[in-house]
Formats: sequence, structure tokens, C-alpha cells
Amino acid sequence: MQQRVLFGDLNRGFAVDNILTIVWFLVALGVLVTFHEFGHFYVARRCGVKVLRFSVGFGKPLYTWHGKTGTEYTLAWIPLGGFVKMLDEREGDVPEEQLEQAFNRKSVWQRMAIVVAGPLANFILAVLLFWVMLMPGTTDVAPVIGKVQPDSVAAEAGLVPGQEILAVDGVRVNTWQDLTRQLMRRLGESGTMTFTAKYPDSSLEYQSEATLNQWLQGEEEPDPTAGLGITLWQPAFDALLEQVMEGSPAEEAGLKPGDLLLALDGQPLEGWRGLVEYVQARPGGTMQVEYERDGELQTTTLTARAVTAEDGRQVGQIGVMPVRPTWPESMLRKQEYSLAGGFVKAVHKTWETSGFVLLSLKKLILGEISTKNLSGPITIAKVAGASAKAGMNYYVGFLALLSISLGVFNLLPIPVLDGGHLFYYLIEAVKGSPVPEKVQMAGYQVGLVLVMGLMVLALYNDVMRL
Repeated sequence: MQQRVLFGDLNRGFAVDNILTIVWFLVALGVLVTFHEFGHFYVARRCGVKVLRFSVGFGKPLYTWHGKTGTEYTLAWIPLGGFVKMLDEREGDVPEEQLEQAFNRKSVWQRMAIVVAGPLANFILAVLLFWVMLMPGTTDVAPVIGKVQPDSVAAEAGLVPGQEILAVDGVRVNTWQDLTRQLMRRLGESGTMTFTAKYPDSSLEYQSEATLNQWLQGEEEPDPTAGLGITLWQPAFDALLEQVMEGSPAEEAGLKPGDLLLALDGQPLEGWRGLVEYVQARPGGTMQVEYERDGELQTTTLTARAVTAEDGRQVGQIGVMPVRPTWPESMLRKQEYSLAGGFVKAVHKTWETSGFVLLSLKKLILGEISTKNLSGPITIAKVAGASAKAGMNYYVGFLALLSISLGVFNLLPIPVLDGGHLFYYLIEAVKGSPVPEKVQMAGYQVGLVLVMGLMVLALYNDVMRL
């Protein structure tokens, strides 16, 4: 009976998590699509173009209403995009009295402004979201090395545990997140990577370098710090239990919050990490546990439950959580921003992230990054749910990154995308006449095949990850 109740609770929890994941995914899509299409809509109206329909989603309308200017606003049942339909002679007859409101009658510069307004709205949204994130101030971990793997890139560069990395390739890094971001710029590359580092309690800076050879090229979900051969320094902490899961092997063995685990099968534990490594290596294994409770040494026996990890391996699990240690102030990097300073930093962060997205696209095309890293709606939904579960700040950051990615992707010079339309209008502005209709249509067909191919590949990757 207890087992049925336990698995019933797990199933209900799994169902709730899935529902919340879908909800947060739909919220993200709704916000991004609405901002993007509103950009087109707003500039079109400012340019005197009559907007016939503003739709969030495709397919059959779920809800429709009309504005004072006659625009039809629609919420459709397929939430994977949206569109703004404008008055245009190429799509049907236009009454003579409305010809001046037709999109095709506007100057090439006005049409370019209308097209670029959608991606621009996504960048503006990203700035606002980053601004909201930064205003309370930020706290992150210093890029101090915990361990260095032998025969790794870091070992070749002479990096050692305890050093703080100050710069990579001449770019200063203040936090572990900065370091990771800078390392990701070198994925798939060959050549020299340079480091600037210092020892604790010292102001002397040391320069070193290592050679890359197609570094992590072709890796699926590459981990740049692990690929470099380093792990983050973190405070050592004992296997002091804060939580024992209901119905877990640990609870069945009589363990309680506040117990300090000391040894397994007679082998002293090297803190929480030692406990995790020992248990995970023994799925289904029975082990003797020595622990301390209220100053008294006690023993018990438990059998680790076998579970499937994300990488498909069978690992052991006993159902406990540790008391988290406090990070020393010297290992934290805090940053406060004024209203204006936060805005400037948000603009810089949006610009920097846009450049990184473009660089990643280039590396995908050149084969320096595996196409397995392309993600579709399933992966995006999972990340949306996970970031929302981690906290609103993480979800806002996820929205900002997704908004930038949408803006950059739409500016690519591929017909059917905003960037393709912009490319045609640039040609028209230079040569003084529109690109021939046949050439445009051929380009749209090629662009549609490219975009659909990318979508199919991304969805395939999603399914393979599942």
C-alpha cells in the first residue's frame, strides 16, 4: 500500500511538472511573438499602412476582436508564431481610396523600417528583461580553480588549483559565468588560448597559454570548463543531512535530518561528494552506514535504489539532501547598478549575446559545432519549465536569451524571414527598382526549404534527447 501511495505521488508530481512546463513554454512564446509582431504593427501604423490582422498563433482563431481602426486581433490555437497582415495590392484588390495605405505603395525605406521593426522589438525586449534582472544587483562565484585534470588544456597552460582566472584571450572574466561564456567562444577552434591568472592573496598576474586542436568539435552539449580540464572551487561540506525523502531507502533505514554520515562499508567519507560518488556507483547495492546523531555513533543498513540518470546510466540513489555550506565572501563577486548603469549594462549584455548567437550560427555552418546542439520546441519547453522552477530571475534570463535568438535568426538574409525581405529591399534601394517577382518567388521557395529543414533537424534532435 505504501509503495502504491509513493508511486502515485511521484506520478502526480510528474504530471504537474509537465503541465507547468507547457504553461511556462506557452507564456514564453506568447510574450516573444507578441513583442515581435507588435514591432511590425507599430511601425506599419506610423508609416500609414493599414493593418488588416494582428495574429498571435496560426490556424483556427480561438478569440477575435476588432479595434477602432478596423484591425482584426486574433489569438489562434497553434502558438508557434504569429503574423501581421497589411493592406497590399499583391495580395488582392485594394479600393482606390485606400491605395495610399497599401504596404507596396510605401517607399523602400519605409518598407525596410517595417520589416526590421520585428527583430528590433525582440532586442528591445531583451534589454528590458536584462535590466529587470540587473537592478536588484548580481552575485556570482569567482572563477577560482578547484581541480585540474592531468594532460588537459588547463594543465598544459600551467594552471593550478587555487588560482583565480582573470582573463581568457585577453578578455577579462570576473565570474565563473564570464569564464564559461568566454570559453564557449572558442568551441571547435584550433590555435592558441591564452590565460591570465593569479594566486590567492597576491596581486601578481601570470600569463600562460595552451594549444587547441579542434577543441570539443562535434561534441553534443559541450561543457567548456570540463573540456578545459578544470572544476570550480567550492567549499568542502560534510554529508550532514538536511532532508530525507519520504519512502526513500534512507528513511526506511532510519536516517533523519541532522544525521552526519561518516562512513559507508567501513570506508570514511570525503564529505558529501564522496557519499554521492560511492552511492551512485552501486545501484541496487546494500551498504552499511556509520553516522553520528546527537553526539552518538550509530550504524544502519540500506539498499540504494537503482535509477536512470540523464545520460542513460543506472546509478544508485538513497534519497537524501545535504545542508548546503556558506560560500566565503572572498569567493563571491557582487555587483550593484544604478538605474542608468543597469540600463547600459543591459544594452551591452544584449549586444554581447547577439554576437555570441551569430558566432554560434557561423560555427554550426562551418561544422565547428555539432548540429546535434540545435534545439527545437521540446527542448525549449523543457528549459522554460526548468528555469521557471529555479526562480523568476532564471526565467527572465531565459526569455531574454530566447528573444535575442529570435531577433538574430529573423535577421538572417534568408527569404521568408524578415532578413530575406530586408535583403530584397536593400537591393531595390541600390538599383532603384524592385527585384523581379520571379526571382523573389524562387528565393522564397529555397528559403522555405532551408527553414523547414532546420525545423525538422531541431525536432529530430529533441526526439533523440528524449
